[in-house]
Amino acid sequence: MPLVNNKVGDESTIGADKALAEGKVLVASMIKVVACYRHLASCVGGSTDSLQLRNELRQTREKAQKLAVDICHHLTAHLRDKSLPEEQRKEMELLWVAFSSSLELLHVDLCKVFNMGDIFSVNNTTALVQTGLQGGGSEVAARALSLPDLHQAQTPSLSAGLESQDRSAMEQEISQIDHMIDDMEMKVNVLRWMVEPRGPQYAEALSSTDSSSLVLFSVEEQQPGPPPLCQRSLIFVLLLLFSVVLVAATLSVCLIFLS
Repeated sequence: MPLVNNKVGDESTIGADKALAEGKVLVASMIKVVACYRHLASCVGGSTDSLQLRNELRQTREKAQKLAVDICHHLTAHLRDKSLPEEQRKEMELLWVAFSSSLELLHVDLCKVFNMGDIFSVNNTTALVQTGLQGGGSEVAARALSLPDLHQAQTPSLSAGLESQDRSAMEQEISQIDHMIDDMEMKVNVLRWMVEPRGPQYAEALSSTDSSSLVLFSVEEQQPGPPPLCQRSLIFVLLLLFSVVLVAATLSVCLIFLS
């Protein structure tokens, strides 16, 4: 019986490690796509705004939406599993925090693009702000979407007549992400401020070399030395002004008594 239990435990650990690895890949992809969307969103309303940019934004947010649904199902299923080992649970909670933060950033950028679309229309290029920037974000979007060439892999570009339909679809996606964020908080109770960072970058705050350098730097700051030239000049000017004021006051008193 103990051998059977050990075998079952090993299989459970292997399954949890595999799920954790899949979750890390999905969350990393989500972070990359959200960063790409933020980069493209910063160009809306500027001199690089165009139908091509709006089409790249649409493709990127569709990719982010699909990833968000997959990640939400994956992490929710495993975090609600009572048999998940403690070590894997902590890693899953870290992924959950990273994913929820990325989802909130995506929601903010979607609202930004939606509101900017009310002000700047691609049908009226004269109203765009001439920022002086040139080029587009096709290369950035292609890397985020894992495509060799975005121009070759694009679906037909968004025409000016379909701009209102695209805005309607974006409004629905914003509502879906908003609902997903609320649903996540209800299904999984992960307190962000209770999740501790893990990994080699958090293992040691300062190395011995860095700490000794900081000590030397603080000692050098505390060591007394001759005042700088500008400080001595300031002291001289203040003394001169004080002397002039004192002489003027003395002359005033003398004139008052003599009169």
